[in-house]
Amino acid sequence: MNADNNAGVCAGTAVPRTAPVALVTGASRGLGLALAHALAADGWQLVITARGAAELAAAAADLAAVTRVVALPGSVVDDDHRAHLAGAAEDLGGASLLVNNAGTLNGAPGPGGEPLPRLADFPLPGLLETFEVNTLAPIALTQLVLPQLRAHAGAVLNISSEAAVVPYRGWGGYGASKAALDLAGDVLAREEPELRVWAVDPGSMHTRMLQEAGRGEDVSGAPLPEQVAPVLLDLLRERRPSGRYRAEDLAAR
Repeated sequence: MNADNNAGVCAGTAVPRTAPVALVTGASRGLGLALAHALAADGWQLVITARGAAELAAAAADLAAVTRVVALPGSVVDDDHRAHLAGAAEDLGGASLLVNNAGTLNGAPGPGGEPLPRLADFPLPGLLETFEVNTLAPIALTQLVLPQLRAHAGAVLNISSEAAVVPYRGWGGYGASKAALDLAGDVLAREEPELRVWAVDPGSMHTRMLQEAGRGEDVSGAPLPEQVAPVLLDLLRERRPSGRYRAEDLAAR
């Protein structure tokens, strides 16, 4: 197994080596973790990553009771880390699914910075990091994993946002980075017609990111990620055409 300098975790033997492999970024909490659990329950082997090593290790320990899982902490912006993720997926048999879920609202705004700064006030280093995490890293990771996805007629699931298509004040940096990823996914779908490439707007969810975006607001009434994840898995089961979807519309079906 390829591994970062931080020790990876490889455990769980509940599924055969021939089971499909999913690589999920941002998998230590929120929708990424919920998707990892839903995939594990559906018989998938997993390669998961997130920046928080302790949270990722806890997630891997739970998932290992269900499936074979490799957990590699690190940032998707790091070239070597992306290479290790692709190598880990290859070691398990090759990825059939890549979930680009890792994201940031604003890069690194600094202490006391606004969670959603206006474009006029958006620190350029934070804006650069926002695009690196939300746009460039997913594209770069997709490039690395494409040979595996082609071999398995696989799929790419890019987690998008309503802010990618609706110009909300304060969401310019985040929304623009997601809009760029949406467009890149549309192009990839046309260049790789044997694959499925989906951009999915999961809607508002009761997550740490939503709470950070709305300081002081009560987000407890928003759906839990565990309620959204099974809806996204239906894209896989039905192998729906490439394109942009809203979880709300998929659930309504």
